[in-house]
Amino acid sequence: MNYDVIVIGSGPGGYVAAIRSAQLGFKTAVVERESLGGICLNWGCIPTKALLKSAQVFEYINHSEDYGITTTNAKADFGAIINRSRGVAGKMSKGIKFLMGKNKIDVIIGSGKLIKGKKVSVTDNKGKIKQYGAKHIILATGCRSRQLPGISIDGKKIIGYRDAMSLAKQPKKMVVIGSGAIGVEFAYFYNTLGTEITIVEYMDTILPNEDADVSKEMKKVFKKSGMKIKTGSAVTTVDTKGKGCKVTVKNNKSGKEEIIECDVVLSAVGIVPNTENIGLEDLGVKTTKHGFIEVDEFYQTNVKDIYAIGDILTTQALAHVASAEGITCLEQIAGHHPQPINYENIPGCTYCIPEIASVGYTEAKAKEAGYELRIGKFPFSASGKASAAGVSSGFVKVIFDKKYGEFLGCHMVGSNVTEMIAEVVVARKLETTGTEIIKSVHPHPTMSEAIMEAAADAYDEVIHL
Repeated sequence: MNYDVIVIGSGPGGYVAAIRSAQLGFKTAVVERESLGGICLNWGCIPTKALLKSAQVFEYINHSEDYGITTTNAKADFGAIINRSRGVAGKMSKGIKFLMGKNKIDVIIGSGKLIKGKKVSVTDNKGKIKQYGAKHIILATGCRSRQLPGISIDGKKIIGYRDAMSLAKQPKKMVVIGSGAIGVEFAYFYNTLGTEITIVEYMDTILPNEDADVSKEMKKVFKKSGMKIKTGSAVTTVDTKGKGCKVTVKNNKSGKEEIIECDVVLSAVGIVPNTENIGLEDLGVKTTKHGFIEVDEFYQTNVKDIYAIGDILTTQALAHVASAEGITCLEQIAGHHPQPINYENIPGCTYCIPEIASVGYTEAKAKEAGYELRIGKFPFSASGKASAAGVSSGFVKVIFDKKYGEFLGCHMVGSNVTEMIAEVVVARKLETTGTEIIKSVHPHPTMSEAIMEAAADAYDEVIHL
């Protein structure tokens, strides 16, 4: 069977690429070895947010007296929380199946592999192999958890993010290795439900990719919530021979070691691209030394009509990035001449409580780039809406170029800031200046007016500080 476009993988890159392909008039098929929606919908973005919402509700109940409401005997049913999360994931996956049918996209279940002659070989779960031809083939096979040397994920005592959202029993103690988005989200979830959490981070700060002020604020919040945080440290070994785990943690500077006992270790130390056994070598598709696929600005590999998008590239491993890459790739194939994606204007969000959202330069990176800066900061403790909602922790920090007013970056910690960051993304896309943000009237009372106030602070015009 021949197609115009075959997409291998149906995550947020693959299924979006397939839908845009169909919209553009191409006969399209998607190859998926497991569940439609990929990791994001089934084991990543969506089910984790369901878990985090349950934790947030439990936290609200435990602090209901702060709102004048008395509750008694509130308990978290760990099994029911996990089941709710799985139900949400299942519903979303069914939604993708509906979209495939609506757009007349053929879904081929099995493991796809490139073969010569613009063909894809698909092996189903019974071992049966079929071949399909296509004018254009798009690889969107995603990633998996990276494993530290000597600390292999076994799914029981040493787990990855996938296992963390489907444990049969809530652990009493957990060590989380790594403090990126995945690490801190699960740390928040389990800590809120009562698990004793220790975060071990190799770098000197948690959330090391965030602005220094964000990292500092979140460390304070997490410690206040009872988490133990060990930065500048490495997990060297995990002994799983006994009933639980004995985790050896070594301080990078002093070399001092300590052993932490826990029930479960969550390894959240990055990702590895799923680029093995998909035929790259047979076609001569170029990859980096770490296995990521090399592409041009419109996602074509060095082999004509073979493309790659999403987490198998060196671009940000984010669902919205994969989706944007898929759309851009198909529009280029269709001859629409789309603009290349500006990877300097990609928002990043972390959904612990309080939330974290950022885009653009950090203060340190802006200084390294040679900019002279105007920096403004507005704490939510000065926000009427935040105080009324009982969510006054955190802040909005904005960074502008002093010479031209260019909006270089924004970094937020607080309630619902992941919903607020889009304003800054659009503003930066439109090359909006600091003065224009100040003069754009924001509604009161809202959390979003903190962006305007932070901009005003950068220009010494802030009213409510």
